Amino acid sequence: MFDWVQKLADWLIYAVFNIGAETHLGKSLNFFVYDTVKILILLFVIVFLMGIVNTYFPIEKLKNYLNRKKLYGLEYFFASIFGAITPFCSCSSVPLFIGFVHGGIPLGVTFSFLITSPLVNEVAIAMFLGMFGVKVTLIYALSGILLGTLGGWLLEKFKLEPLLTDWVKSVLANAQKSDIEYEEKKRNFRQRLPEITRSAWDIVKGVLIYIIIGVGIGAAMHGYVPENFFATYLGSGAWWTVPLAVLAAVPMYANAAGIVPVIQVFVAKGIPLGTAIAFMMATVGLSIPEATLLKKVMTLKLIGIFFGVITICIVISGYIFNLIL
Repeated sequence: MFDWVQKLADWLIYAVFNIGAETHLGKSLNFFVYDTVKILILLFVIVFLMGIVNTYFPIEKLKNYLNRKKLYGLEYFFASIFGAITPFCSCSSVPLFIGFVHGGIPLGVTFSFLITSPLVNEVAIAMFLGMFGVKVTLIYALSGILLGTLGGWLLEKFKLEPLLTDWVKSVLANAQKSDIEYEEKKRNFRQRLPEITRSAWDIVKGVLIYIIIGVGIGAAMHGYVPENFFATYLGSGAWWTVPLAVLAAVPMYANAAGIVPVIQVFVAKGIPLGTAIAFMMATVGLSIPEATLLKKVMTLKLIGIFFGVITICIVISGYIFNLIL
């Protein structure tokens, strides 16, 4: 879907600016251009579509249903499944998170999507099958979905809505106000389209600086951090290597498909598979660029709670992987 963006980035960096594709600077700038354009497009499209949904679909009824009915965790599981079939990295998932919050979906359910989306996708599953076989692939995919389900459920119990930023609260207030206005005026889609488009563009402008900063950090990490640095310190198999792998992965930034070949190298160099998978999950689910983007929609306290819960879940998963793999 975004092949043309990659070609644009390749042409701009390697042809127009004549920066070598194998240089650290070339890799970083190419990554920055590609992910910035991709995320901006995703953000606008998703928020625009959510604006249409908010106009015609009784999202308030869905929200009330999810809040009232006892689905015994299935709502978190379904959100995790949806996250698993969306091929987005952590920073690309943030626009969808904004769209979900804007649409009134309960925060815990939205967190389930946000956790699973970068961890599991069909490209990474296909690569896992080819590199590690069916057993490891099933464990990886199911653990990612269960991690999102459990994480969303735990975070919902904390009642974290007050820790959303004032910007998000104002977006929600304006969305509710718009819903009332639409209901009163009964306008057709053509009449509503300019307002929906304007609202989507306002949200894009509101998070633009955070996208640029976040992807910029990720691009620098992507181009300049050598993989051998981690392989040197994570290969002993000692108990502390799993939490160390998770902590070491936080400054990194890559999607699941991009990090899988690195994990294969780690395993070939003697790093236990569970430790390597924990590193991969932390890389795609706990990145500094993601935290930078989330700063627009979450307070620092909420980001800390979110990352803390996911860190604990990933560390536990890493120990379990090392025991059974």
